[in-house]
Amino acid sequence: MSALGKVVRSGVGRRRVQTLVIGLATMMAVAASVLGGSLLVVSGAPFDDAFARQHGAHLSVQFDAGKVSAALLSKSGDTEGVSGAAGPFRTATVTPREDEAGPGWPMTVVGRGDPGRDVDEVKLLDGRWPTRSGEIALSADSVLVPTLGRRINFPGLPGGPTLTVVGVARSVTQTADAWVVPSQMPALTAPGRGGYQMLYRFTAAGTAGQITVARKAVTQYLPPRAAVGEQSWLTVKKTAERDTALYLPFLIAFGALGLVMSVLIVGNVVASAVGAGTRRIGILKAVGFTPAQAVRAYVAQALIPAAVGTALGILAGHLLAVPVLAETEEVYGTSSLAIAPWVDLAVIAGVLGLVAATAWASAWRAGRLRTVDALAIGRTAAAGRGRWAARLAGRLPLPQPVALGLARPFARPARALAMGTAILFGTIAVTFTVGMGASLGQVMKAKAHDAADVVVPAPMPDFGPQSPGPGKQPKADPAAVAAAIKAAAGTGRYYRAATVRATVSGLNGITDVIAFTGDASWGGYTMVSGRWIDRPGEAVVPTPFLAATGTHIGDTITLNGLAQPVTIRIVGEVLDPRNDGMQVFTDAATLTAAHPDLTETSHHVAVAPGTDATRYVDMLNKDLAPLGVTAQAGGLDTGSDMVVTLNALSATLTLMLVAVAALGVLNGVLLDTRERVREIGVHKALGMTPRQTIAMVITSVVVTGLVAGALGVPLGVALHGWVFPAMGDSVGLRLPDSVIAVYDTTELLPLALGGLLIATLGALLPAGWAARARTATALRTE
Repeated sequence: MSALGKVVRSGVGRRRVQTLVIGLATMMAVAASVLGGSLLVVSGAPFDDAFARQHGAHLSVQFDAGKVSAALLSKSGDTEGVSGAAGPFRTATVTPREDEAGPGWPMTVVGRGDPGRDVDEVKLLDGRWPTRSGEIALSADSVLVPTLGRRINFPGLPGGPTLTVVGVARSVTQTADAWVVPSQMPALTAPGRGGYQMLYRFTAAGTAGQITVARKAVTQYLPPRAAVGEQSWLTVKKTAERDTALYLPFLIAFGALGLVMSVLIVGNVVASAVGAGTRRIGILKAVGFTPAQAVRAYVAQALIPAAVGTALGILAGHLLAVPVLAETEEVYGTSSLAIAPWVDLAVIAGVLGLVAATAWASAWRAGRLRTVDALAIGRTAAAGRGRWAARLAGRLPLPQPVALGLARPFARPARALAMGTAILFGTIAVTFTVGMGASLGQVMKAKAHDAADVVVPAPMPDFGPQSPGPGKQPKADPAAVAAAIKAAAGTGRYYRAATVRATVSGLNGITDVIAFTGDASWGGYTMVSGRWIDRPGEAVVPTPFLAATGTHIGDTITLNGLAQPVTIRIVGEVLDPRNDGMQVFTDAATLTAAHPDLTETSHHVAVAPGTDATRYVDMLNKDLAPLGVTAQAGGLDTGSDMVVTLNALSATLTLMLVAVAALGVLNGVLLDTRERVREIGVHKALGMTPRQTIAMVITSVVVTGLVAGALGVPLGVALHGWVFPAMGDSVGLRLPDSVIAVYDTTELLPLALGGLLIATLGALLPAGWAARARTATALRTE
């Protein structure tokens, strides 16, 4: 082994604390970067690849067949800016039934003679395309289980047609729930119903603004109000990327914290090593080392633990990515997703490059030092530095060891600043994590609407992914359940909610319509803007619904798939992430004319003041037992796998940051204690006890910890105020202030003291070492 190699190996082995700090800091940065970079790639890749292969439609527009002709719609495809068009295709909203099953869920069926090619090529996943009447191809995303050979009835249509499933397909832009040949459409279209669908590709469609301009262009020569609905490919893309996009702002924040902390800590460790080893550098130069070799020695001492930390970070990033990537699998034919190798290579090169550059900048001082100066300076601090602070601390009514400790940061301001920076980032991470947990809790409350003290859950739906078996018990009469609740002693406020499945003009798939009987405004529904429902004909909807339909508060929408179309006006925007935000909340009287099946009804009760909820539930269940339903205390389930994953990730990354911050303090205090070993020996010779020695060392980081904690808390609050709204925006949710402003004044003070806790934890080991050092040994140390 060369002389340089021996110096590097000796330095790495001798400075175990510094080696550990560099390794952990690098591991933290690499793990967060790998996870964030992989999600950024994976979130968009499946959809983008499928959209390009299948020539997805940039815009799907639904038209009223009674207001516009097929010939006029065909001419809209020649509009300037349209690069391709398909249609018009006849469409119908139908409600299927499988054999003798109960009422089904409405779905949108489109008549197409073939899967298409130039615009919205529908990909066959199984079976074949329908070739004659009586056959149907189901979307893989349909509410019905797409099984070949399955027979589906449509009893609500004249003649009660029955179709056989011959294929399973997927449209990348989700233009339909099912497809049949055009000749089948008259039998699936009720008198006076039905519409046309046009699919467009544009030369410029990369932004919502460009889509709006293109939509106006293709509809400007059509009759007014002929277009009754639309769906942009950007909305579908955002929905496809929603699960992984949620994590990106959060991981970017942690990745940035980790990278900055790594650069600062590596620079501080190398600079401290250079400062503490100045005499050693002089000796190395005296025995023949060149300035370049001295620089390479300290860069290598930083790169070795950084390389180990990088390897561990890559492994940790892959392991942390498993639960997140699992949520994006089986999207658009993707059966498994993995971290792209180039992401690993880019992160490795970037992080090691940063470490090398930082270490080189710090070690350059070693290369410039003259040999004589290095041998003469040694490793002691500049004489007289911080004396004013020592004199000021000595005048305070404090024990002498405490006064000595409080003055110490001013003797080594650069080192104190480095330790304070590490504590600052640790405090920011803790504050941010506490706020994110509280905000996620608020979102889950809004999702579950758990303000009720007692809930009678709704029965399972009759039809869909799970068909009812023979002998299924009939559902309880909602009116009978309501009567029992109102008659129960202790009932305070009460409302019931019935779920109806419908379709919305222009949108593919099912929309849940929740119809309330009674005032549900107290039930935990968090308003973002507008107001709650006051009268029939009004509705509140989540933010994703507004984005998908291109509507705003004050606009009207039409619900299809019921006994007759229902037009309602949007009066408010509500926070509700369930069902991808595709829900409509309205008054039950709004649906009276459509005669929906309101058997899927849940009942929500706020007990009267002074009433014990558990006892109320026991008494109520005696009355509900004959009806076949059961009440339960508390609101609906607020659990979420995504929330659990986010909380686990944030806790893991925060603990890593706090550990790195504490080790940064440990490194700084250890170097400081070794420099002061002779001074400590003098103090012990004059009577300082081990406990006083520990107090002096720990007190030396008190000011640094308090200042860093006081600065870290507002920065953590600000980081939360930026990241969490960005997380909401990534999944199409606008978050109200009640979800963002989650920090209580009583929580901020303990969080600020967290900086002091991190500093104390980092100083404990060096303090114990100083307390155990023998006085004679300390006095002999140079």
